[in-house]
Amino acid sequence: MNSNKISGKLGDIAEIIMGQSPPGDTCNGLNVGLPLLNGPTEFGSNHPLPTQFTTSPSKIAEVGDLLFCVRGSTTGRMNWAEQKYAIGRGIGALRHVHGKEYQPYLRGVIEYKLPELLTRATGSTFPNVSRDQLTNLDIPNHPLPVQKKIAAILSSLDDKIELNTRMNNVLEEIARALFHRWFVAFEFPDAEGKPYKSAGGKMVESEMGSVPEGWKVQPVIDFCDKIETGGTPKRNVKTYWEEGTIPWFKTGELIDETLLSSAENITPLGLKESNCKLWKPKTILIALYAAPTVGHMGILEITGTSNQACAALMTKKEYGYLYLYHSLYLARDNLQSISVGSAQQNLNVGIIKNYKLIAPTSSLTRKFSDIVEKYYSMIVVNQKEKKMLREIRDTLLPKLMNGEIEV
Repeated sequence: MNSNKISGKLGDIAEIIMGQSPPGDTCNGLNVGLPLLNGPTEFGSNHPLPTQFTTSPSKIAEVGDLLFCVRGSTTGRMNWAEQKYAIGRGIGALRHVHGKEYQPYLRGVIEYKLPELLTRATGSTFPNVSRDQLTNLDIPNHPLPVQKKIAAILSSLDDKIELNTRMNNVLEEIARALFHRWFVAFEFPDAEGKPYKSAGGKMVESEMGSVPEGWKVQPVIDFCDKIETGGTPKRNVKTYWEEGTIPWFKTGELIDETLLSSAENITPLGLKESNCKLWKPKTILIALYAAPTVGHMGILEITGTSNQACAALMTKKEYGYLYLYHSLYLARDNLQSISVGSAQQNLNVGIIKNYKLIAPTSSLTRKFSDIVEKYYSMIVVNQKEKKMLREIRDTLLPKLMNGEIEV
């Protein structure tokens, strides 16, 4: 059998449920009713992170369903439903007619055909995918046993990627818990190894409340050797972009993870003839524009640059990039409230530079960095493995779907 022969439609193997918004007066943020998904803003790396609920769901996604964004600039983005969800009109739910073990195959088929689907999507500004377009999407003609084998291959890769994600989440939680204990609860080890505040360590008043004696309050710029923004080389100059080798990041790529590669690269000429600057590894990038990403960060693990919507913070050695990173992470809600209150609903470099943080003694921030660096190094290893696994998956997927690799 030629497995690349097109003789089927997505509707032949999938039940497709298009979302419908529930009545507005049934929605709440109080955990009452079913969690409600309206669009990709609630999507996580693998499962949604709902913030709304409804007591009168119109359409429901079941456990194991593939959640698919059908409207707007993020059309095509996917998540898995690990529980029942009410789904609004920005979401569709898809389930393989032969059961959950075939779901990874279903996702693979959609990923394989996604460029074609988006090309056919309607919408003057952003694409919208209809039920008919999903139902009538041409798909490869794989026999059921082959679908099952492909599902197993894709599932094994996805499971390993998800495991690395969970491991990194745990490591990040450990680092944040240590930061909170030392620099929020002020229970860092004193000279005798005892928790400072509980052991009666002296506290003094500051503009940010009581802090340990010897600590200061100072603006972010005092933690840094330099703070800069990036730029965007002219899009119509091919020599700035074609065969680019310099990673160029945008705000959407700052998701509080290490930055190992970018969606787009620029050339050395594009760097030279634009406002872009080249930054070294361990530089912190923070998003200035584009809600809801304002305040989100990434730490460069490679030499790279960014567009003008990101600020780059090069931390002074005596404080360490990990102390500043965790301080800004803790300050995110306040930074976002500042951006909402501004005329443009954005941050700017001046706000970042002048934002006040608590400054402990440099010996303590170095000690914190020495401990957390071990966790961070493990996070980087896991991130690199995730990147490698995704590249393997991206390479395998078309070969599995077009029959180039027999299973």
